[in-house]
Amino acid sequence: MSAADAPAERAARLREQLETHNYRYYVLDDPTIADAEYDRLLAELIALEREHPELQRDDSPTHRVGSAPLSAFEERAHGEPMLSLANAFSEADVSDFDRRLREALGVGEIDYMAEPKLDGLSVNLRYESGQLVTAATRGDGRVGEDITANARTIRSIPLRLHGDNVPAVVEVRGEVVIRRGDFDALNERRLARGERPFANPRNAAAGSLRQLDSRITARRPLTLFVFGIGEASEALPATHEQVLETLQHWGFRVNDQVRRVTGVSGCLAYQQRLIEAREQLDYEIDGVVYKVNDRQVWRRLGATARAPRWALAHKLPAREASTRVNAILPSVGRTGVITPVADLEAVEVGGVTVTRATLHNLDEVHRKDVREGDAVMVRRAGDVIPEVVSVIESRRPADTRPWCMPAACPVCGSDVVRIDDEAAHRCMGGLYCPAQRMGALMHFVSRRAMDIDGLGEKLIEQLVSRERVRTAADLYALTRSDLRGLDRMGERSTANLLNAIEASRQTTLPRFLYALGIDQVGEVTARSLATHFGSLDALMAADEEALTAVPDVGPVVAESVRRFFAQSHNREVIAALREAGVDWPDPVPAAEAAPTLPLAGRTFVLTGTLEGFNRDQARARIEALGGKVTASVSTRTDYVVAGAEAGSKRDRADKLGVTVLDEAGFNALID
Repeated sequence: MSAADAPAERAARLREQLETHNYRYYVLDDPTIADAEYDRLLAELIALEREHPELQRDDSPTHRVGSAPLSAFEERAHGEPMLSLANAFSEADVSDFDRRLREALGVGEIDYMAEPKLDGLSVNLRYESGQLVTAATRGDGRVGEDITANARTIRSIPLRLHGDNVPAVVEVRGEVVIRRGDFDALNERRLARGERPFANPRNAAAGSLRQLDSRITARRPLTLFVFGIGEASEALPATHEQVLETLQHWGFRVNDQVRRVTGVSGCLAYQQRLIEAREQLDYEIDGVVYKVNDRQVWRRLGATARAPRWALAHKLPAREASTRVNAILPSVGRTGVITPVADLEAVEVGGVTVTRATLHNLDEVHRKDVREGDAVMVRRAGDVIPEVVSVIESRRPADTRPWCMPAACPVCGSDVVRIDDEAAHRCMGGLYCPAQRMGALMHFVSRRAMDIDGLGEKLIEQLVSRERVRTAADLYALTRSDLRGLDRMGERSTANLLNAIEASRQTTLPRFLYALGIDQVGEVTARSLATHFGSLDALMAADEEALTAVPDVGPVVAESVRRFFAQSHNREVIAALREAGVDWPDPVPAAEAAPTLPLAGRTFVLTGTLEGFNRDQARARIEALGGKVTASVSTRTDYVVAGAEAGSKRDRADKLGVTVLDEAGFNALID
C-alpha cells in the first residue's frame, strides 16, 4: 500500500465503522461503542476529508452533522404517488372493508399486515445504486418538498443500503417521529434554556424535518420507521411481510409491533391489543393500518383517486375531552422553572381519568386565555400530565379573571422572576427551595462544580427522601452512620465518598460559583466574575451596574446574579457551606493583575474539535499564559481557535474580522 493510498483506505474503514455503529445504535438499539469513541472516529473522518477533499462522498457519515441553510425548499416529484389511506372509525367500518375485499377477490378469508399508524411526518427516500440521492415529504401525494439535506442527518436513515440484493432504483417510504423519551428530554433542554417547549412530538418532528438549516435538524432526535416501498426498478417480494423483512436487511428500522393477522377478527383483536399497550409505546400513534399481505392482488384491487383499496387506517378512540378548570396552580420544577398546571374536574380521556393538565408557561396561559372556572378541551398524548388544548369560550362564567404568576415561590417563598424575554418564570431560591433540591444537589456535586465523585442521583435521592440532606451544606455533615444501610453503600464506597466530600472542601472560587447553580452563570461566566471581583463577598455586594462592568456579562446575567444573592435563603446556605469548611484562595482581581504573561489581555473563543487538546486543556493552556476564554464571538475577541466542525462562531469571526487560528496556528501561538 502506497502512502497516497493510506488516507483513502483509512477513510473507507472509518465510513464503514461509523455506519455500522449508527445502525446498531439507531436501528437495533444495541450499541457496541461508547459515544466518546464514536465522536473520535467521526472527528478523524472529518479531518481526513477536509485534508483530502477528493475523499469526500455523498454517503459519508460526515453529512449527518448538517450543512449550510437553504433559502427555500425545492419541489420533488415521487416516482410513484404516496396516496392517502381511507379511514375507519368503527368496527362496522372495518367489517365492511374486509367484506368488500373478500367479494372482489372471491375468497373466504384474507391475511393482513397490521401496524401502528405513527403520528409523525411521512417521507419518500429515493436510492439509486444503493445510495440515498433524494428525500421528500409526502406533499400532495405526487409532489413534496425536497428535504434531502435534512434526511441525511437522521441516523436511522442509511446513506447506503446494506446487502447485495438492492435494486438499481428504489423508493422507501416511512414515518419520521420523535420518540417520547427523546421528546421529554428535548423539551427539558428547551425549558432549561428558557425556550418554549414543543406542544407534542408530532409538531416537533414535522418542524424539525422542515428546517431550512439542516444543522438544526441534526440536533433534533428524529427516528425513521419504514412502512413500505414506492417505485422500484426490479420485482419485489410477493408479500408485504417479505417487503418489510427486506427493508430490515437493507438497514432500516421496521416497527416491532407489526403483525400478520387473519380476517376481520384478527384486525380487531390487534387494534384492541394496541389500545391496551398504547401508553407503554415509546411513540405517538393515532390509529392502526391494515394492508392486504398479498402484494400480487394490489394492482387487481387498484385505488381510488386518493387512496388504495387494499389498505385501511382504523382510527383509535378520541384522546380529547371537555372539562372545567377548578384552579391554576404554579408547579415548581427541579430547575426552578415554574409551570402553571390546571387542576381539573375529573374527566376520562383515552380510557384514563385526568385531573391535571399542563399550561406550559405564562405566555401560553395568556395566549389561550385560560382562566379558573373555564370549560376547556383537554388532550392526552401519552404525557404524564396532559395538555389544555383550548378554551370553550361560550361556556365561560361571567366572573372569571386572567391568571397571574405569583410574585413569591409557593414552595419556599423566594422571589419569582422572569428575566428579560425568557418564556419561563423561575424561583430564585435555588440553594434552598425544596422543589429544586434534587436538581440543585446534582449540579452542586457534578464534576465541573464541586466534583464529589460517588454521589450520584440514586444516592442523593435516598438522602433527600430520608431528609438527611436538605441543602448542599448538609453534605459536609454526613457521617458513616448516615450512609450505612443505603443501597450499594458498603464500607469501601462509604469511605471513598466521605473522602471525596472532604477533598471538595478545598476548591476554587470559579468552581464554587458555578456549583451554586445561578441561572445564566456557566463555567466561563463564573471564572470571569471570580477574576473581576477577587472575592465572594465583593461579588455578593455588587449591584447590577458593577456586574455589567465584567467583560461578557450583560444585563440579563447581571440581573440573575444580583437576584440570586439578594435571596436571604441562598445567603444562609452559602454561609453554612463556608462554616462547614468549604474554602478557596481568592483570585487576584483582574484590575490588580500585572500584564506580564504573553497572552495577557487577549480574549479567545474555542469552537470545533481540536486533535491535540480537549476544551478544558485548551482553556487551561490559554489561561496559564494570561489569556481569557469566552463563550461568544464579539468585537472584543482577539482570536477564534477553530477545530474540526467549527460552525457559526467561525462564520461570525469572519464577519467581524476576528483572527481565526486553525490548530497549527494555535500551537504556534502558545509555543
